[in-house]
Amino acid sequence: MKTNAKLIASFLVLSSPWVFAQDATNSFDSQVTQSSSVAYVYVSSSPSSSKYQINAYSVSSSGKLNPVAGSPFSAKGTAMALTDKWFFTSNGIDIYTSSISPTGSLKQVSSINAQKLNSCDCGGPVALFLDHTGEALYDWDYNADGGLNNAYQSFDVDQGTGELSYTGATSLSAGFYGTLSFVANDEYAYGGSCYHGDPYLYGFSRGAGGTLTDLNLNPPIPAAPPNKGAYCPGSVAPNMTYQIAVPLTPNNDMTIDGPTQLGIFTADSTGSLTTTSTYKNMLATDVGSVTDVWASPSGLLLAVAGENGLEIFHYNGAKPITKYTGLLTTDNIVQVFWDNDNHLYALAAASNELFVFTVTPTSFSQAPGSPYTIGNPGALAVLPE
Repeated sequence: MKTNAKLIASFLVLSSPWVFAQDATNSFDSQVTQSSSVAYVYVSSSPSSSKYQINAYSVSSSGKLNPVAGSPFSAKGTAMALTDKWFFTSNGIDIYTSSISPTGSLKQVSSINAQKLNSCDCGGPVALFLDHTGEALYDWDYNADGGLNNAYQSFDVDQGTGELSYTGATSLSAGFYGTLSFVANDEYAYGGSCYHGDPYLYGFSRGAGGTLTDLNLNPPIPAAPPNKGAYCPGSVAPNMTYQIAVPLTPNNDMTIDGPTQLGIFTADSTGSLTTTSTYKNMLATDVGSVTDVWASPSGLLLAVAGENGLEIFHYNGAKPITKYTGLLTTDNIVQVFWDNDNHLYALAAASNELFVFTVTPTSFSQAPGSPYTIGNPGALAVLPE
C-alpha cells in the first residue's frame, strides 16, 4: 500500500448541458478480492444521533465496490485521515488510532485527548489531515483559545504502534478555516478562507517532526470584476509541482456576487505565493458554491466539487486552468478523492450517495454500480493499493 495524505474531514467548505446517466442498481462486485483490489474506500456515517460507523469497501480495477469483511466498523466520530498502516478518527475532542489490516479492516489501538492540549481546555479537532509522508498528523483545532480563534495542532505518528505524540500548535487566527494542503515535497502547506468578507490565503512551513510555522503571507489576491467586491479564496489544491489551484468567489459585502473562478498561484523557494491570474483569464465553474478541490495524482487534472455537482478541469502548470468535462453529476458533492488507478470518488451527503468515476486526461465515464447508497454519510477516505 502507498501512503496517502489526503485530508478527511466531517465539515463542509465553503452549466454544462451534459450529465452522466446514473445507474441506481447499487450492486456490489462479489468478485473483488484482496489481491485484485486497487484501493480501499472508507465512508464515515451516523445512522442515528448516538451512533457512528465506518463503511469500508474494496475497489476493483473497473471501479466497482464490494464491502470489506466486518464492515461497518464502530467509530466515535466522522472526521477521518489515514496512512498505509493507520486510520485516524475524531469526535471533536479525542483522536483515535486504528490499525488497517491487509484486507482493509480496522481495529482501534490507541487514543489521545487533543482538546486538553489547549490552554483553555476548549476547542478541539474538527478535521484531520496528514503530510505526504504520513509521519505527522494534523488537526484543524476550531475555537482553540475559547475566543473563536483557530489553530492547527501537530502530532508525531509512531510508525510501529500508531500512537500519537503532541508536537505543538500554530499561531491563532479566526481566518484559519478548514484543513491545509501540502505541496509535493511537504515543505509548505496552504489554506484559504474568508472571514467577515475579508480574504485569507495563508501558509506554513513544515519543520522537524512535522511542526508548522506561520509564513505570515500577504499574497496578492486578484481584483474581482468591476462592482463585484473582492474575491474570497476557498480550499486549495496543489499539483505535483509548486502550482496551487485556488477557487475565488466574488464577494460583495459578505454576499456571493458571481460564479467561482479558478486561480493559479505559484510558490517560490521561500513559500511566498505569486499569481498571474485575473478575472479576465480565470475560468468559471458551474458547480456553484465550491465545497472541495483536489488534483489528480498525475497533477494533470483538477476535480472541483460544489452544491451543483462535479466538474473536471485540465491543470496547465502556471498557465490558466482549462475546461475538460461538463457536470458529471448535478448532486450536491461535498468531498472528492482520487486513487492511483484513475478513479475519482465523490460523496453526495444530502442524497446519501457515493459516486465513482473513471477519469483520465482523455476519457471519463461513470464506474459500474455507481452511485452507492450510504445512509447519512459524513466524510470520505481512500487508501490506494
